[in-house]
Amino acid sequence: MSWKVTVFAARPVIEAALVAHEDAWDWDHEIVLSGREVAEDQPEDWVLEAWLDRKPSKADNVAITALFADTKPKLIAEELPETDWLVASQEGLEPIRAGRFHVHTPDHPAVDEPGVFDFAIPASQAFGTGHHATTAGCLAMLTHMKAQGLVVRNCADIGTGTGLLAFAALSLWPRTLAIASDIDAVCVNVVEDNAGANGVSMGARRGELVMTVADGMAHPVLEARGPYDLILANILAGPLVHLAPDFGKALVPGGHLLLAGLLETQEAAVRAACRKAGLRLAARMVNGDWSILWMRKRGR
Repeated sequence: MSWKVTVFAARPVIEAALVAHEDAWDWDHEIVLSGREVAEDQPEDWVLEAWLDRKPSKADNVAITALFADTKPKLIAEELPETDWLVASQEGLEPIRAGRFHVHTPDHPAVDEPGVFDFAIPASQAFGTGHHATTAGCLAMLTHMKAQGLVVRNCADIGTGTGLLAFAALSLWPRTLAIASDIDAVCVNVVEDNAGANGVSMGARRGELVMTVADGMAHPVLEARGPYDLILANILAGPLVHLAPDFGKALVPGGHLLLAGLLETQEAAVRAACRKAGLRLAARMVNGDWSILWMRKRGR
């Protein structure tokens, strides 16, 4: 049995609720939240959707309502048919081109073009098919970083989801040591399956990928494999702020950090946290409402 709670409001109201959700460290992670515009021709009319695997309790409704500060939104609860909504939402996605990468679901053909890396990433229970603006922005920024002459010998992808960004880094720097992690254990099988389908070797040697389950940087394997030339983190603004000091410590002097998952309105807070951690902005791009930041640690 699954349920959805819906709130309709103006775009600033929904965006503020999403920011409040990221800052709510006691949030029940069994309540999955997202926000979007109602329709392409109604860009200022947004909807917040909360998915639960149970009928919403009074406490659930109070937690969702609390995201809206001084306003009291109308909550619309409905029971949903037994469907994997994440997979269903990704069915029929068209292929994308971002930088040197062509990403598609398996129902679309691969491309064979010089200098283009092709990845087939199926819809799954993990984030990162490449179609979201943050993931596509990271692929474009990785391409830019490579074009600027960046050399990577040791990298980590934190919050990897499907593993796509780790695969992309290994494509651009095929002799790098690489590790990917996610807080969600379901991602282990997802990453291993996607690696097998895309010719990415799993293992601890150069050119191979190690996968582990970790909360942020707090894991013995992540600590043992560091320090890193490059850390990738396409997660959320709140965790990025919280993890900035750990990222700074885990990078070599002059090391690089690629951040995404933050709205442009959240960029100032993330950059401020990075500055305190000894990181400065090397480049930025905006894809839709989302910022993608290339940060660099001070040298010795």
